[in-house]
Amino acid sequence: MTAFLLRPILAMGFVLFLSACAGSGGVGLPDDGTKAAPGLDARGNSVDGLIVGHRLMASGNYELALKAYYRAAGSTGLNVDVLSALGSANLKLGRLGQAENLLRRAVEQDEKFAPAWNNLGVVLMESGQLGEAERVFRTAFALDNGNSKQIRENLTLALAKLENPSYAEENNSTFALVRRGGGEYQLLATP
Repeated sequence: MTAFLLRPILAMGFVLFLSACAGSGGVGLPDDGTKAAPGLDARGNSVDGLIVGHRLMASGNYELALKAYYRAAGSTGLNVDVLSALGSANLKLGRLGQAENLLRRAVEQDEKFAPAWNNLGVVLMESGQLGEAERVFRTAFALDNGNSKQIRENLTLALAKLENPSYAEENNSTFALVRRGGGEYQLLATP
């Protein structure tokens, strides 16, 4: 008998709860009628995924950086900055094939984007394609007008390694990834 009386009371309580929430946009919903996950402020401004990814790359969190870059791709599309960033993150994760494909897409999309050319050169050096890497570094250097220290050093290292393949081992040289807006990622050269 008590269960018979308890059901209508619970139903009435639930209806009262829902009506109380209706004035505030519902449970966990903003007042503007948009749907948001619980705990998410849909009215707030999100941080650019590229900026988050660059910060994560600088701190050595490459897998998280890759996820941030994918979020950036979802909001801005696969533009040259996102493709270059995705390629750089894949490179740092040792995924040379994926990195090369993404960076080639970036330079096809914007043939004047020196950081993508440089980072493609780093991938090519890492995969042992010395001749093409040297040509790619020359392209990056020319597009940058020789202003970037990292690109200039990468070209110098590539030329030295092309002439003497054991140069990188003897001199403990590093190739530097570059991105738009500054910052620097170091990548150890392999024999």
